[in-house]
Amino acid sequence: MPSKRKKRLSMTETVQSYAMISVGVIGLFIFVVLPLLWVLRYCMFSYKGFGQIRFVGFDNFVRVFQRSPKFWLSVRTTFIFAIGKLCVELPLALVLACMLAKKLKGRTFFRSLFFMPSMLSVAVIGVIFSYMFSSYNGVVNEIIKIFNGVGGVRFFSDAKLALIVLMVASVWQNFGFNMLFFMTGLQSIPEDLYEAARIDGATERQQFFKITIPMLGPVIQMVVLNALLGSLKVTDLVLVLTDGNPLGQTETIMTYVYKQFFSGAGSAPDYGYASALVVVSAVILGIVTVIYLTSTKKGSEIY
Repeated sequence: MPSKRKKRLSMTETVQSYAMISVGVIGLFIFVVLPLLWVLRYCMFSYKGFGQIRFVGFDNFVRVFQRSPKFWLSVRTTFIFAIGKLCVELPLALVLACMLAKKLKGRTFFRSLFFMPSMLSVAVIGVIFSYMFSSYNGVVNEIIKIFNGVGGVRFFSDAKLALIVLMVASVWQNFGFNMLFFMTGLQSIPEDLYEAARIDGATERQQFFKITIPMLGPVIQMVVLNALLGSLKVTDLVLVLTDGNPLGQTETIMTYVYKQFFSGAGSAPDYGYASALVVVSAVILGIVTVIYLTSTKKGSEIY
C-alpha cells in the first residue's frame, strides 16, 4: 500500500515538473525557435515586405561581405564599445564588491545605491545622459564653463565623444548588477583561507591576487561572458541616446540589423538582407563565445 501511494506521489510530482517547465519550453519555441526558422528561411530570398518573394541564393551573404561597409563599421564600433566599457565596468564592480563585502557601516545603503541604476528603464537613462551631455546647457558643459570658462562641447556631434558617452552610460547602468554577482562569489569563499594567509604573513594585496581572484574564477568567467555578450548585443541604449549618430559612427551590430528590419536605414526594409545579417552576427557572437570559453577554461577551475 505505501509503495502504491509513493508511486502515485512520484507520478504527480513528475506531471507537476513537466507542467512547470512546459511554460519555458513553449516560450522558447514561440520567441526563439520560430523567429530563428523565419530568419533562416528569408536569408535566401529577396523580400521588402511587399511584392513577390524572390529566391536569390547566397546573394544576401555576398552583399554582407562585399557590399556592406556600414555593417562592418558597426562591428568595429561594437567591439570598441564592448572592450572599452568592460575595462572600466568589471574592475569597478569587483573593487566595490570587495569593499562592500567587508563589515562597513552603511554598506546596505551603498549596495542599494549602486544597484539602483540597473533597475532604471533604458529610456530614463537615455534622457538623463542626454540632458547631462547636452551641447550648450547640459550639466557637464556647465561644469566645464565653471573651470575654464569655455563650454558648448558638442558631445553627440563627435563620434569619439558620443561613443564615450555611450560607454559611460552603459557602465553606470550595469556595474551595480555585476557587483552583486561578485559579492555572491566573495561570500562563498571560506574565511579560513584568509585567516591562514594572515598567519603566514600575507598582505591584503597578496590575499587578493592569491586567494580572492583564483577562488572567484567561475564567477568571473560567468560575469565577463554575460557582460561581453550583453555589450556586443547592445541595442536600446544606442537607439535612445544617439540613434547611431553622427553619420552612423556609433551604430552597433544590433542597431544596424534592427534598422534593416524595421526602418531600412531610410529606405524600405529588406528582410532577406537583414536575415543574412542576423546569421552573420550570430556566427560572430558564437566565435567570440567559443574563443572566450576556450581561453578561460583553465582559469575557471578551482583546485
